[in-house]
Amino acid sequence: MALLQPRLSLKVSQRQVLTPGLMQMVSVLALNKLELKEMIDAEMVENPVLEEIDESVPMLDAVADREKQLERGAEEAAAPPKDSFNEVDFGSYFQEYLDPGYRTQPEFEESEKPSFENFLSQPTTLSDHLAWQLGALTLDPALFEAAEYVIGNLDDDGYLAASEEELATAFYQFPENLSRESQNQSSEGQEKEQLHRAIDLVQNLDPAGVGARNLRECLLIQIKAQQREFAQLYARRAADTEEDPHGSFRAEAEARLEERRRAMEVAALIVDSHLPLLQKRDVKDLARAAQITPAEAHAGIEFIRTLDPRPGRLYNREQTRLIEPDVVFVKRGDEWTVSMNEEDLPSLRLSHRYRRMLVAEGTDKEVKDYVKERFRSALQLMRNIAQRKSTILRTCEVIVRRQQDFLEHGAEALRPMMIKEVAEEIGVHPSTVSRAVANKYAHTPQGVLELRSFFSEGSNGPEGADTPLSVLKRKVRKLIEDEDARHPLTDDQLAAMLGAQGIRLTRRTVAKYREDMNIPSTHQRRRRDA
Repeated sequence: MALLQPRLSLKVSQRQVLTPGLMQMVSVLALNKLELKEMIDAEMVENPVLEEIDESVPMLDAVADREKQLERGAEEAAAPPKDSFNEVDFGSYFQEYLDPGYRTQPEFEESEKPSFENFLSQPTTLSDHLAWQLGALTLDPALFEAAEYVIGNLDDDGYLAASEEELATAFYQFPENLSRESQNQSSEGQEKEQLHRAIDLVQNLDPAGVGARNLRECLLIQIKAQQREFAQLYARRAADTEEDPHGSFRAEAEARLEERRRAMEVAALIVDSHLPLLQKRDVKDLARAAQITPAEAHAGIEFIRTLDPRPGRLYNREQTRLIEPDVVFVKRGDEWTVSMNEEDLPSLRLSHRYRRMLVAEGTDKEVKDYVKERFRSALQLMRNIAQRKSTILRTCEVIVRRQQDFLEHGAEALRPMMIKEVAEEIGVHPSTVSRAVANKYAHTPQGVLELRSFFSEGSNGPEGADTPLSVLKRKVRKLIEDEDARHPLTDDQLAAMLGAQGIRLTRRTVAKYREDMNIPSTHQRRRRDA
């Protein structure tokens, strides 16, 4: 039986390892201008060796040299005596001691004002808007707290996803959520009724439709709200028109008001009982099922189009993302040039003060080791920033050479271009080009565009002409927009029409493009009038 014994063996192998410097280079390349500025500011705080070059502000080294020169000059020659009379600030004396009644007020009074940031305000959210309305009402504490809880459980669209049972279980099982007064007023039998009243209260707040459990309830709440407003307006108008001597105008107004009222009734009927048929856009079957005329069905559908299926989006809007171009494409004469947009980016340099510490004899070894490590980190960052600039410029130069027609004539002249092709031309890996164009924008004559928008697959036509994917989708959308709603185009017909333009696409490819653009199918787009 062989015994296990320790044995030393050597093996030579090659493997790729990402060093910290290489990892930083990859991360720096993927940053856009705003993100790079934030990273440089953070590095300058952590690394004292890095300094920002600012011509308007003297550097510490320059200030120190200037002070040494002044001290040396003071030692060589004595300063001339100063007249104390010239050092008196007479203006401050007069301004302070003169009678305010006889003082001439300056044109612009200098006073300490609050910061401009105090005047900035955040956009009002849906919860804030509903809570403000709730605070203006006089309610008992139990109902007020239940309504606040309902508002806190609305999603971004304004819908209440949880059921009344779930809300009651989650709200009333924690007594700390309720004040002492509301605990005394509420009992187990009143909890569900209280929560039901709170939901009804929230559903009557502005905007109409919030607090609904589904699309049907949301649309019905909006229709009922407009019906109440219409009833009040109709009653007021009827009282005003009693003394109207023009009977013809009164009859015409009455007819229009009656059409509006009937459209609301039909809309409520469609939403309440025939919402699936409305989603299919089958006007003929919808009119037959609702036992109304096609004209009334059309009027009801047009009224439903004015409703908002997502009432909460009016306040829960996404914040606008700030976009600043990283590169600029400019035509100078007959040639296109690429330049980096480095405005507001800090210009870095290494501190001379810390350089002198490395060569000074009295510096401790630990201090020298720390400064050396900081110098290596700073040099690596500056090299990575320079490498990022070089890679982006080379990538954009290839983009400009290949897309000159697009820059001059617009989207229809965009040519297909793959990331792999650009990577082979500049001699880097495709992942490097992908990082170089990620989340970066270019200022062009056609507007501020994302660099990734220049890369698109193509489809070969019968004559070998390539058409980019974005142009293909735009052509498909244009054909669908120009179709007859009563006889919409099928995917086969769309493919045939594109083939007549020299673009070969299969039916499945056209269907894929249509689905990517969220365009309904032929059956869903068909409008049946009779």
